Amino acid sequence: MNSPVEPFKRIDVTQMKEMIDRGNPQIIDTRTPAEFSSGHVPGAINIPHMAIVARQAELDHAREHLFICRSGNRSAVACEFAAACGFRDLYNIEGGMIAWAEAGFAIQSASE
Repeated sequence: MNSPVEPFKRIDVTQMKEMIDRGNPQIIDTRTPAEFSSGHVPGAINIPHMAIVARQAELDHAREHLFICRSGNRSAVACEFAAACGFRDLYNIEGGMIAWAEAGFAIQSASE
């Protein structure tokens, strides 16, 4: 459910996978570096949620942005920060990596 006051859309992992399969969204994993190293969505970059403003230069204005964390809370905060920096096409992944793994989608390890 999308709130009219949120500057981002909330989607589930199936919708995320469909967006990845049909386009070239930027996937931002907002967990800690240690969490990211334990496994992440293939192609994701790691920008912890509290670093979004400081590292906004790493976000591509021309692409859709898919924000994911462990469960969907930190990534929602990251979406708010990105919106405050002027970014649009922001998507928060509800259920986060927990839901991604439960759906059986690919997980990339740090060594790959």
